[in-house]
Amino acid sequence: MGEVLLHHDRVRPEWIDYNGHLSEPYYVLVFGDATTALMDAVGLDPAYRESTGASLYTVEAHVRYLREVGPDAELIVTTSVLAVGVKKARLWHELHVGGELVATEELLCLHVAEGRASPFPEAVAERLGAHLAPLPEHAGRAIA
Repeated sequence: MGEVLLHHDRVRPEWIDYNGHLSEPYYVLVFGDATTALMDAVGLDPAYRESTGASLYTVEAHVRYLREVGPDAELIVTTSVLAVGVKKARLWHELHVGGELVATEELLCLHVAEGRASPFPEAVAERLGAHLAPLPEHAGRAIA
C-alpha cells in the first residue's frame, strides 16, 4: 500500500446547519482542501499551474455521508490514490472524527492543459503512484 496523506481541519461555527450539524457542502469543501494537499504533494502545486496552465479537474464525485458531525469537531482526512492513468486519476478520501469514519469521497480527476485532457508529466504520475492503495469496499458504488 502506498503512502496515505493526511489533511486536518476543524468545523467552524458558520459550517453548522439548521439541525446543529456540519452542513453538506462543507464536507465537500474539506475534501476539496484534501485534494489540493495531494496536488501540492505530487507537484501539481500553484507554481506548476502558473508555469504550465495545467491543473487537475474533478469530473465526477461520489460522497457518502455516514455519520453526523457536530460543532468544533476536529476533522482528519486520509487521502489515497486508487488508480493513475495517462491523463486521469481516481482519488479516495476518508473523513474521520475522533477515530470514527464519518464520510468518504471518491473522485475521478483529469489532468487538463489548454482546455483538454492531457498526459500527466512523468514525475507527477510517479508521485501519484506512490500513493496507490487497494480499492476500498465501497469504491465504485452507484447510488441505489
